[in-house]
Amino acid sequence: MNWSLSFEPFFSWPVLAALLAPVALLALAGLWTRQRGAWLRLAALAALGAALANPVLLDEEREPLKSVVAVVVDESQSQTTIDGRSEMTDQAAAELEARLARFKEFETRVVRTGRASSATENAQTHLFEALDGALRDVPPSRVGGAVLITDGQVHDIPENAAALGAPVHGLITGEADEMDRRIRFERAPRFGIVGKPLEMTYRVIATDEQRGPVEVRVIINGEELFIEDALIGRETRLEIDVPSAGRNIIELAIDPVEGELTDVNNRAVALVDGIRENLRVLLVSGEPHSGERTWRNLLKSDASVDLVHFTILRPPEKQDGTPINELSLIAFPTRELFVEKIDDFDLIIFDRYQHRDVLPILYYDYIAEYVENGGALLIAAGPEFAGNQSIARTPLISALPGLPTGDVLEQGFYPRLTETGERHPVTRGLEGSASEPPEWSRWFRLIGIDRPDGQVVMQGANDQPLLILNRKGEGRVGMFLSDQGWLWARGFEGGGPHVALYRRIAHWLMKEPELEEERLSAAGRGMRLEITRQTMEEGAPPAEITTPSGNLLSAELGPAGPGRFSTGLETNEIGIYSITNGELTTLAHVGPVNAPEFGDMVSTLERLTPAADATGGSVRRIADGNLPNIVPVRRTGTASGNDWIGFRTTDDSVLKAVRRVPVFTGLLALALLLFAFGAMWYREGR
Repeated sequence: MNWSLSFEPFFSWPVLAALLAPVALLALAGLWTRQRGAWLRLAALAALGAALANPVLLDEEREPLKSVVAVVVDESQSQTTIDGRSEMTDQAAAELEARLARFKEFETRVVRTGRASSATENAQTHLFEALDGALRDVPPSRVGGAVLITDGQVHDIPENAAALGAPVHGLITGEADEMDRRIRFERAPRFGIVGKPLEMTYRVIATDEQRGPVEVRVIINGEELFIEDALIGRETRLEIDVPSAGRNIIELAIDPVEGELTDVNNRAVALVDGIRENLRVLLVSGEPHSGERTWRNLLKSDASVDLVHFTILRPPEKQDGTPINELSLIAFPTRELFVEKIDDFDLIIFDRYQHRDVLPILYYDYIAEYVENGGALLIAAGPEFAGNQSIARTPLISALPGLPTGDVLEQGFYPRLTETGERHPVTRGLEGSASEPPEWSRWFRLIGIDRPDGQVVMQGANDQPLLILNRKGEGRVGMFLSDQGWLWARGFEGGGPHVALYRRIAHWLMKEPELEEERLSAAGRGMRLEITRQTMEEGAPPAEITTPSGNLLSAELGPAGPGRFSTGLETNEIGIYSITNGELTTLAHVGPVNAPEFGDMVSTLERLTPAADATGGSVRRIADGNLPNIVPVRRTGTASGNDWIGFRTTDDSVLKAVRRVPVFTGLLALALLLFAFGAMWYREGR
């Protein structure tokens, strides 16, 4: 029973004071002047005040509350991938929970954390974040303490651990004499220029005393390039050439040694995005025409393109008597462009160009050879392509994907995608192509060709080829059989997607990886592996996946649009996945690159010791299977000893019921008041 006195006045305290204060002053004045009956008047006033204040005795029934003890179990990959740690952790958690259950003073909350539900969680071990979540609804006075069952590799230890106000104990799994070697990148740029050297640095770290050289294998995009020696503990310089545009995976690997804890961290990965140095394009316009500046403006607007543009304004056969020294025209540097520096260009465009002896006939052989050796050529044809001076009547004929029939069709038509074009990356999904007729303007000229060689991706009037893309040797050739694309650029009848189309054509010719017809790509999005296959076929076979641990998986690829098939897999392993689909193979890294979780995997007491000391807790190993005893302690007591750990108890309680006993009510209060006032009246009357 808990008795206490409380007041429940009939009026508010200010009103009560206002009523009694004048009477009290009169009573005190009577005492000061020693008037007769002053004490009786003061007693009557006190009885009246007590009646109005209404004193009440309270009997409270309370139930004591328990202290909350959090048991945080580390289930991160550094725990689960190393033999013995997971079993040791589970046994310790079960035994600790059973021991805590014997104490009525404690409420136990077990939190298991570290399993990969996201890339961030799988990258680091956040035990204190889990601890904060477990105790978020508990008042500080009821926190009894916490136990972290872990290997000691915790990555979110707060600087102000003492703010918890209760002891934090660490029970460390793993052995005291573990040996491990690991490799990590010290400096790894995110971007590099394709074909140019990229400087990186790395370091090999070991827990043993070895200081000799270690063989480091350098692997780029799954292909081992070379092996070099590195000294343990010393930052080592590495120089590589960025092999390709887009994502490149750079791996460094060291072989495991006998007695090593794990080989999971024997690899380091860097993702380098290859950026192509400015592409050089040579644009030769055979004559001024309405669409000449369309190609020029598009290429000039692309920051990744260096454009060299010539327009033939004065062909050699033009003789009008103007002295050479009075001409302001620049001579066309044919030898410099097509002999000396032709290999410096990534793309050559002939825009309505015809053979008029500007180029020596031998130079067309050089251009055809340039294409065979890996160059790119685009023919933007006009009526001259069908005439007697067509470049198809030169040695360039060997590189062209079609020969002119001599027909020039002059009528309105809508450019349309062919079945091939609906799947080809250059024309696939062009805005306006899905409707019939397409939601773009008409063109009015088409050059006829015979027996097209390559992929016809667009067609014009009478289903005649309009855009042909072809591979020739190591190079590529494109042929646009109309000079009417400028109608789209000028907005005629609403215009059309000329920017997207022209840019895709140019970049396909220059071998942009994302525009390849047959392409397998994969990427990690968090802990999800996404696979995409581009193909000109009607379907794609299942993808064969090799996980970082060597397991083999198979995944069906579903339609994701014309010419595209994709799938996505939720994964629980961080690392490099190898994906094969048909004859294509690619790599993808899932999860954080070089996650701290896989950096240092040797169990340690050092990380948690400062936090435990700040809170009055302790850190100890449990590899021998002996758990410390549990002792309830007061809030100011010591919380750890040689073979025991303590948790604080609380004085908090919850109110279950209250019994009220009024003190100054009923007949007793009435009798006291009558007696006091009667005595006062009697004394005053004498």
